[in-house]
Amino acid sequence: MEFKKALELMKQGMKMKLPSWGGYWFYDNEKEAIIMHTKEGKELDIRETERVEYTALNICSNEWMIADKNNCPELGRVATFGFDEAIKYLKRGLKVKRKGWNGNGMYVFIADATDLTNCLSAGSFECVSSLCLKNAQNKLCVGWVASQEDMLANDWSFVE
Repeated sequence: MEFKKALELMKQGMKMKLPSWGGYWFYDNEKEAIIMHTKEGKELDIRETERVEYTALNICSNEWMIADKNNCPELGRVATFGFDEAIKYLKRGLKVKRKGWNGNGMYVFIADATDLTNCLSAGSFECVSSLCLKNAQNKLCVGWVASQEDMLANDWSFVE
């Protein structure tokens, strides 16, 4: 749903979130403000946000939902999402993993051209940005390609 509807529901006492969030937002009638309840359990008045652009982008989202114990870690569950969302978060610089992976400590991230070029000492060339997998053996796999199962899975989550 769009933020306008989400704000109406917050003012009626509902907690609202975006699909990938561990926390939620709610409306404090006394302060007449939206309070951001973070995945770490902290509460912050939206007017005090240090990440204004990120907060504004969240407000512009049309994926708002009611936060409950089935979809919100702060209310009892781990937030998961599909590969389409995982790609979006990777592009924002976050690390993601699958619950369905057997190996401990595995995750995917994007290494940009600077990261990759600085790792290599031979020749004068430029590397392109790439998906990388940190595997269970603590090895970096550059140029990771998602399997069909990975792309269709809905058990992606953030790396803490």
